Amino acid sequence: MKVSINRKLNSGRWPIVKVFPGLDRDAHFHRLFENDGLRETVLRDTLIHLIPEDAYAYIDDEKGHVVVGLYYLQSGEERTLYLDILHELVHIRQWHEGKKLWDRRYSYVDRPTEVEAYKFAVEVARKLGMSDREIADYLRVEWTSREEHERLCRRLGVRLTDSRAH
Repeated sequence: MKVSINRKLNSGRWPIVKVFPGLDRDAHFHRLFENDGLRETVLRDTLIHLIPEDAYAYIDDEKGHVVVGLYYLQSGEERTLYLDILHELVHIRQWHEGKKLWDRRYSYVDRPTEVEAYKFAVEVARKLGMSDREIADYLRVEWTSREEHERLCRRLGVRLTDSRAH
């Protein structure tokens, strides 16, 4: 992983490579935005909005920016933050493609845009050498039920037997 995390920033809007130096040279980022002009657009126009609230990361679908909680940026585990920014960048790509990010016809774990973003994050996690247990733990978020977590893991081919997230 050649991407680092600039944990010294204050609240505000920052260029994506100011928050995640090296992202512009990252192989997974390049794979996500390969063979189209969108890579340069994303690097130039996508901002990271650091907020003082208790939050992880999500997309501002009006502006096409990534919102990240300042405490999470400062204290989150490096590998998790890396997977999260890649997950959110899948949403940025979807946003540029005009996809509906928050389609309420689906539950969170069944929403096609979320499944696509988590699928990419899981592929990267496997390339980083993460075990199924570590990946299942990564996929466990407090706004989903145990049953939803299990469904997402099954859909993504992640074994649950060893997960601490249960």
